[in-house]
Amino acid sequence: MTTNTAAWILSKRADLAVQPASYTPPGDNEIVVKNHAIAINPLDWILQNAGELVFSWIRYPFILGSDLAGEVVEVGKNVSRFKVGQRVLAHAVGSDPKRNRAAEGAFQNYTVVLEQMACPIPDSMSYESAAVLPLGLSTAACGLFEQDQMALQHPSATAKQAKATGQTVLVWGGSTSVGCNAIQLAVAAGYEVIATASAKNFDYLRKLGASQVFDYRSDSVVTDIIQACNGKILAGAMAIGMGSMEACLDIVHACKGNKFVAMATFPVSFQKMTKGTNLKLQFLLQLPRLVAFMLSMQIKSRLRGIRTKAIFGTSLIANEVSHLIYRDFLPAALAQGIFVAAPSPHVIGKGLEYVQAGLDMQRKGVSASKIVISL
Repeated sequence: MTTNTAAWILSKRADLAVQPASYTPPGDNEIVVKNHAIAINPLDWILQNAGELVFSWIRYPFILGSDLAGEVVEVGKNVSRFKVGQRVLAHAVGSDPKRNRAAEGAFQNYTVVLEQMACPIPDSMSYESAAVLPLGLSTAACGLFEQDQMALQHPSATAKQAKATGQTVLVWGGSTSVGCNAIQLAVAAGYEVIATASAKNFDYLRKLGASQVFDYRSDSVVTDIIQACNGKILAGAMAIGMGSMEACLDIVHACKGNKFVAMATFPVSFQKMTKGTNLKLQFLLQLPRLVAFMLSMQIKSRLRGIRTKAIFGTSLIANEVSHLIYRDFLPAALAQGIFVAAPSPHVIGKGLEYVQAGLDMQRKGVSASKIVISL
């Protein structure tokens, strides 16, 4: 019998503990992946620090984690797209409210994965590079392609760029994991991309396909982007990072095109919600700002005729976007080198014992890179 091990969160706000876990066979439309690399997202330490506030359905003990890459070891009876021994990356969706299952968390040796949330990877791609993609990719795809989000033209993997639409997408927060993927997806779908980042990441985002990059710290950044969009048609904006929503609303209001902003960042800081602090007090201290923000954004968007919607990074499991990305686009795009794994992996160690250190490091902040653990 196959044995498994996981980095468990045993109770609310606890440090992760590496302990044995059950090996779970796949359901009819699932595969089991032996993980060779896993990556850390901000969501992971937010769930550790404040899971009862943001994902109240989680019951402990639980296994967190969304990003993985590894080898298929078992397939469900309805699965024909994968075979045992195949190298894949996958978005583990165990923390989604409709899944809510520890067996589907990434922070373990063997993870159960939905067939439509996995993608074969080329032999030339390392597991560590592949592991940076899933959650950032899924989140970006939801904001760009879901019908109640931007609903953009679909990306093409047959050429470096699909038929040009003549429209522009704004990605505020382009050097983030979501931003790096949003830039590439939008370009592959035939859109020009204007992005923001710190000055040190300008060249990196241009290599990913952004036509222009602006320093989000500049006092004139909103005015500069509005000027850059003069004569262009916006297809929408994606707001990533604190303060991004306010800026995107101002820019979209001043530009021609689709008056829509997809919000990838919730306007609450979880940095101080650490072990030993009063979680409810920390949230209450931010509540006035949160209420003021929501009211202000609602008033501004309605008065300006701008539609807004928050992105939930696993919503694609229930619609066509999961198949669009993980079946129709990404396999060929990776094989042909049209789509690259971004941001770059920062491998901090080998073994599940490094996951907690990875969470702590990510919480302190990283730039244009993603923390990865080899297994």
